[in-house]
Amino acid sequence: MNWLYVILAVYILAALFIVLVLLRKKRWPWVPVVLAAAFVLWTSLDVPRFLPPGSGGDVQSEQAAFDVEVAHLPVLQVIREQEPALFNQLRKQALGLEQAGRSSEQIMAALQPQITALQVKRLQSAPDASVIRYMQPNMQQTVLMQKESDDACFRFLFPAVRGGVNAAEVLPAQVTEHRMQVDAEMMRAALGPDSHTMTDEERARAQKDFLPVLQALVNEYGRDVELISKPQQAQTLQQEGKVCQIVQSLWRRVLALPAPKAASIIRLSVALEEENTPRRDVAP
Repeated sequence: MNWLYVILAVYILAALFIVLVLLRKKRWPWVPVVLAAAFVLWTSLDVPRFLPPGSGGDVQSEQAAFDVEVAHLPVLQVIREQEPALFNQLRKQALGLEQAGRSSEQIMAALQPQITALQVKRLQSAPDASVIRYMQPNMQQTVLMQKESDDACFRFLFPAVRGGVNAAEVLPAQVTEHRMQVDAEMMRAALGPDSHTMTDEERARAQKDFLPVLQALVNEYGRDVELISKPQQAQTLQQEGKVCQIVQSLWRRVLALPAPKAASIIRLSVALEEENTPRRDVAP
Protein backbone atom coordinates (compact mmCIF):
# COMPACT_ATOMS: atom_id res chain seq x y z
CA MET A 1 0.00 0.00 0.00
CA ASN A 2 1.29 3.46 -0.94
CA TRP A 3 1.65 5.57 2.24
CA LEU A 4 1.42 9.08 0.84
CA TYR A 5 -1.25 7.97 -1.58
CA VAL A 6 -3.27 7.07 1.49
CA ILE A 7 -2.62 10.52 2.97
CA LEU A 8 -3.23 12.63 -0.09
CA ALA A 9 -5.57 11.03 -2.57
CA VAL A 10 -8.70 11.98 -0.65
CA TYR A 11 -7.24 15.48 -0.31
CA ILE A 12 -7.37 16.12 -4.05
CA LEU A 13 -10.99 15.04 -4.16
CA ALA A 14 -11.77 17.47 -1.36
CA ALA A 15 -10.25 20.26 -3.42
CA LEU A 16 -12.78 19.71 -6.17
CA PHE A 17 -15.53 20.11 -3.58
CA ILE A 18 -14.00 23.36 -2.36
CA VAL A 19 -13.83 24.71 -5.91
CA LEU A 20 -17.52 24.06 -6.39
CA VAL A 21 -18.29 25.94 -3.18
CA LEU A 22 -16.12 28.88 -4.20
CA LEU A 23 -17.65 29.06 -7.65
CA ARG A 24 -21.14 28.95 -6.18
CA LYS A 25 -20.22 31.84 -3.87
CA LYS A 26 -18.58 33.65 -6.83
CA ARG A 27 -15.27 33.85 -5.00
CA TRP A 28 -13.36 33.36 -8.27
CA PRO A 29 -9.94 34.71 -7.18
CA TRP A 30 -9.51 31.84 -4.71
CA VAL A 31 -10.21 29.03 -7.18
CA PRO A 32 -6.65 28.84 -8.58
CA VAL A 33 -5.23 29.08 -5.07
CA VAL A 34 -7.21 26.12 -3.79
CA LEU A 35 -6.53 24.00 -6.84
CA ALA A 36 -2.86 24.83 -6.72
CA ALA A 37 -2.73 23.86 -3.07
CA ALA A 38 -4.36 20.58 -3.93
CA PHE A 39 -1.75 19.96 -6.58
CA VAL A 40 0.99 20.78 -4.06
CA LEU A 41 -0.17 18.15 -1.71
CA TRP A 42 -0.95 15.63 -4.43
CA THR A 43 2.53 15.72 -5.94
CA SER A 44 4.02 14.10 -2.86
CA LEU A 45 2.73 10.70 -4.02
CA ASP A 46 4.40 7.42 -4.91
CA VAL A 47 6.67 6.37 -2.07
CA PRO A 48 7.66 2.91 -0.78
CA ARG A 49 5.00 0.68 0.67
CA PHE A 50 4.66 0.96 4.40
CA LEU A 51 2.43 -1.96 5.29
CA PRO A 52 4.02 -5.43 5.19
CA PRO A 53 2.29 -8.21 3.31
CA GLY A 54 0.13 -10.41 5.51
CA SER A 55 2.40 -13.04 6.94
CA GLY A 56 0.15 -14.63 9.51
CA GLY A 57 2.38 -13.38 12.34
CA ASP A 58 1.15 -11.89 15.59
CA VAL A 59 0.41 -8.23 16.22
CA GLN A 60 3.86 -7.53 17.65
CA SER A 61 5.63 -8.85 14.56
CA GLU A 62 3.37 -6.77 12.32
CA GLN A 63 4.11 -3.67 14.36
CA ALA A 64 7.82 -4.39 14.14
CA ALA A 65 7.58 -4.72 10.37
CA PHE A 66 5.69 -1.42 10.22
CA ASP A 67 8.41 0.28 12.26
CA VAL A 68 11.12 -1.06 9.96
CA GLU A 69 9.35 0.45 6.98
CA VAL A 70 9.14 3.80 8.78
CA ALA A 71 12.90 4.11 8.34
CA HIS A 72 12.25 4.67 4.62
CA LEU A 73 9.56 7.32 5.17
CA PRO A 74 10.89 10.61 6.56
CA VAL A 75 7.45 12.07 7.29
CA LEU A 76 6.50 9.09 9.45
CA GLN A 77 9.82 9.36 11.24
CA VAL A 78 9.02 12.97 12.12
CA ILE A 79 5.56 12.03 13.35
CA ARG A 80 7.09 9.34 15.56
CA GLU A 81 9.50 11.92 16.98
CA GLN A 82 7.08 14.83 17.40
CA GLU A 83 3.77 13.09 18.02
CA PRO A 84 4.39 9.58 19.40
CA ALA A 85 0.77 9.15 20.47
CA LEU A 86 -0.42 9.98 16.95
CA PHE A 87 2.16 7.64 15.46
CA ASN A 88 0.98 4.74 17.61
CA GLN A 89 -2.61 5.53 16.75
CA LEU A 90 -1.87 5.54 13.02
CA ARG A 91 0.06 2.30 13.23
CA LYS A 92 -2.70 0.57 15.17
CA GLN A 93 -5.40 1.93 12.89
CA ALA A 94 -3.63 1.02 9.64
CA LEU A 95 -2.79 -2.51 10.73
CA GLY A 96 -6.26 -3.05 12.13
CA LEU A 97 -7.97 -1.92 8.96
CA GLU A 98 -5.71 -4.06 6.83
CA GLN A 99 -6.38 -7.12 8.99
CA ALA A 100 -10.09 -6.42 8.70
CA GLY A 101 -9.77 -6.60 4.92
CA ARG A 102 -10.42 -2.93 4.27
CA SER A 103 -9.61 -1.60 0.84
CA SER A 104 -6.91 0.98 0.15
CA GLU A 105 -9.61 3.59 -0.36
CA GLN A 106 -11.12 2.90 3.05
CA ILE A 107 -7.76 3.01 4.80
CA MET A 108 -7.03 6.21 2.90
CA ALA A 109 -10.18 7.85 4.23
CA ALA A 110 -9.39 6.78 7.78
CA LEU A 111 -5.78 7.99 7.95
CA GLN A 112 -5.80 11.06 5.73
CA PRO A 113 -7.38 13.65 8.06
CA GLN A 114 -4.94 13.03 10.90
CA ILE A 115 -1.79 13.24 8.78
CA THR A 116 -2.76 16.17 6.63
CA ALA A 117 -4.04 18.12 9.61
CA LEU A 118 -0.62 17.78 11.25
CA GLN A 119 1.25 18.71 8.06
CA VAL A 120 -0.92 21.79 7.51
CA LYS A 121 -0.44 22.80 11.13
CA ARG A 122 3.34 22.49 10.79
CA LEU A 123 3.35 24.44 7.52
CA GLN A 124 1.74 27.41 9.25
CA SER A 125 4.62 27.49 11.74
CA ALA A 126 7.48 26.71 9.37
CA PRO A 127 9.88 29.54 8.51
CA ASP A 128 9.57 31.16 5.09
CA ALA A 129 12.57 29.35 3.61
CA SER A 130 11.20 25.94 4.62
CA VAL A 131 7.76 26.72 3.18
CA ILE A 132 9.30 27.73 -0.15
CA ARG A 133 11.51 24.64 -0.23
CA TYR A 134 8.36 22.62 0.41
CA MET A 135 6.86 24.00 -2.81
CA GLN A 136 9.87 23.82 -5.11
CA PRO A 137 10.03 20.01 -5.49
CA ASN A 138 6.39 20.04 -6.58
CA MET A 139 7.27 22.34 -9.44
CA GLN A 140 10.15 20.07 -10.37
CA GLN A 141 7.91 17.00 -10.38
CA THR A 142 5.27 18.68 -12.54
CA VAL A 143 7.81 19.91 -15.07
CA LEU A 144 9.29 16.42 -15.35
CA MET A 145 5.86 14.90 -15.76
CA GLN A 146 5.01 17.19 -18.67
CA LYS A 147 8.32 16.32 -20.32
CA GLU A 148 7.09 12.74 -20.21
CA SER A 149 3.76 13.71 -21.81
CA ASP A 150 0.83 16.07 -21.41
CA ASP A 151 -1.29 13.09 -20.44
CA ALA A 152 1.08 12.09 -17.63
CA CYS A 153 1.14 15.65 -16.31
CA PHE A 154 -2.64 15.95 -16.40
CA ARG A 155 -3.10 12.65 -14.59
CA PHE A 156 -0.52 13.75 -12.04
CA LEU A 157 -2.35 17.00 -11.28
CA PHE A 158 -5.94 15.78 -11.62
CA PRO A 159 -6.09 12.06 -10.77
CA ALA A 160 -9.78 12.27 -9.91
CA VAL A 161 -10.59 13.24 -13.51
CA ARG A 162 -8.74 10.62 -15.51
CA GLY A 163 -6.97 8.45 -12.95
CA GLY A 164 -3.58 9.08 -11.44
CA VAL A 165 -0.10 8.20 -12.56
CA ASN A 166 2.52 6.29 -10.59
CA ALA A 167 5.20 8.94 -10.22
CA ALA A 168 7.67 6.38 -8.91
CA GLU A 169 7.54 4.65 -12.29
CA VAL A 170 7.99 7.88 -14.24
CA LEU A 171 10.24 10.15 -12.20
CA PRO A 172 13.80 9.46 -11.06
CA ALA A 173 13.94 7.93 -7.59
CA GLN A 174 16.05 10.79 -6.26
CA VAL A 175 13.28 13.26 -7.12
CA THR A 176 10.75 11.42 -4.95
CA GLU A 177 13.28 10.90 -2.19
CA HIS A 178 14.13 14.59 -2.20
CA ARG A 179 10.46 15.52 -1.95
CA MET A 180 9.95 13.30 1.10
CA GLN A 181 13.06 14.68 2.78
CA VAL A 182 11.95 18.28 2.20
CA ASP A 183 8.56 17.51 3.76
CA ALA A 184 10.25 16.10 6.84
CA GLU A 185 12.62 19.07 7.10
CA MET A 186 9.68 21.46 6.94
CA MET A 187 7.93 19.67 9.79
CA ARG A 188 11.05 19.76 11.96
CA ALA A 189 11.74 23.42 11.20
CA ALA A 190 8.21 24.30 12.28
CA LEU A 191 9.14 23.38 15.84
CA GLY A 192 12.64 24.83 15.64
CA PRO A 193 14.06 28.14 16.90
CA ASP A 194 13.01 30.01 13.74
CA SER A 195 9.38 28.95 13.77
CA HIS A 196 6.77 31.30 12.28
CA THR A 197 3.44 32.64 13.55
CA MET A 198 0.70 33.11 10.93
CA THR A 199 -1.42 36.15 11.82
CA ASP A 200 -4.73 37.47 10.51
CA GLU A 201 -2.84 40.39 9.00
CA GLU A 202 -0.60 38.02 7.10
CA ARG A 203 -3.59 36.12 5.76
CA ALA A 204 -5.13 39.35 4.48
CA ARG A 205 -1.86 40.35 2.82
CA ALA A 206 -1.53 36.93 1.20
CA GLN A 207 -4.97 37.27 -0.38
CA LYS A 208 -4.08 40.71 -1.69
CA ASP A 209 -0.65 39.58 -2.93
CA PHE A 210 -2.18 36.73 -4.91
CA LEU A 211 -4.44 38.97 -7.01
CA PRO A 212 -1.63 40.32 -9.26
CA VAL A 213 -0.53 36.72 -9.87
CA LEU A 214 -4.03 35.84 -10.98
CA GLN A 215 -4.24 38.92 -13.18
CA ALA A 216 -0.93 38.04 -14.84
CA LEU A 217 -2.25 34.57 -15.60
CA VAL A 218 -5.38 36.02 -17.14
CA ASN A 219 -3.28 38.39 -19.25
CA GLU A 220 -1.19 35.48 -20.50
CA TYR A 221 -3.82 32.78 -20.97
CA GLY A 222 -7.12 34.65 -21.12
CA ARG A 223 -10.20 32.65 -20.19
CA ASP A 224 -8.19 29.45 -20.44
CA VAL A 225 -7.17 30.14 -16.84
CA GLU A 226 -10.62 28.89 -15.89
CA LEU A 227 -9.61 25.41 -17.08
CA ILE A 228 -7.61 24.76 -13.93
CA SER A 229 -10.89 24.92 -12.04
CA LYS A 230 -12.65 22.85 -14.73
CA PRO A 231 -10.31 19.94 -15.48
CA GLN A 232 -13.14 17.85 -16.94
CA GLN A 233 -13.72 20.57 -19.52
CA ALA A 234 -9.99 20.71 -20.24
CA GLN A 235 -10.08 16.99 -20.94
CA THR A 236 -13.08 17.35 -23.26
CA LEU A 237 -11.35 20.16 -25.16
CA GLN A 238 -8.07 18.22 -25.24
CA GLN A 239 -6.33 21.07 -23.44
CA GLU A 240 -4.48 18.95 -20.90
CA GLY A 241 -1.12 20.40 -21.86
CA LYS A 242 -2.43 23.96 -21.52
CA VAL A 243 -3.71 23.27 -18.02
CA CYS A 244 -0.34 21.89 -16.97
CA GLN A 245 1.35 25.00 -18.32
CA ILE A 246 -1.02 27.30 -16.42
CA VAL A 247 -0.46 25.49 -13.12
CA GLN A 248 3.30 25.69 -13.57
CA SER A 249 3.07 29.37 -14.52
CA LEU A 250 0.99 30.10 -11.43
CA TRP A 251 3.54 28.65 -9.04
CA ARG A 252 6.52 30.08 -10.90
CA ARG A 253 5.00 33.51 -10.38
CA VAL A 254 4.29 32.86 -6.71
CA LEU A 255 7.82 31.58 -6.11
CA ALA A 256 9.24 34.65 -7.89
CA LEU A 257 7.70 36.89 -5.24
CA PRO A 258 9.75 38.00 -2.23
CA ALA A 259 10.06 35.09 0.19
CA PRO A 260 7.63 36.42 2.82
CA LYS A 261 4.88 36.96 0.22
CA ALA A 262 5.41 33.61 -1.48
CA ALA A 263 5.47 31.72 1.82
CA SER A 264 2.31 33.44 3.03
CA ILE A 265 0.39 32.52 -0.13
CA ILE A 266 1.49 28.90 0.19
CA ARG A 267 0.52 28.75 3.86
CA LEU A 268 -2.86 30.31 3.24
CA SER A 269 -3.64 28.12 0.23
CA VAL A 270 -3.02 24.92 2.14
CA ALA A 271 -4.79 26.13 5.27
CA LEU A 272 -7.91 27.11 3.31
CA GLU A 273 -8.12 23.66 1.81
CA GLU A 274 -7.71 21.94 5.18
CA GLU A 275 -10.44 24.08 6.74
CA ASN A 276 -12.87 23.12 3.99
CA THR A 277 -11.93 19.47 3.64
CA PRO A 278 -14.91 17.20 4.36
CA ARG A 279 -14.28 14.32 6.73
CA ARG A 280 -15.36 10.75 6.22
CA ASP A 281 -15.27 8.10 8.92
CA VAL A 282 -14.40 4.48 8.25
CA ALA A 283 -15.47 1.86 10.74
CA PRO A 284 -12.69 -0.38 12.05
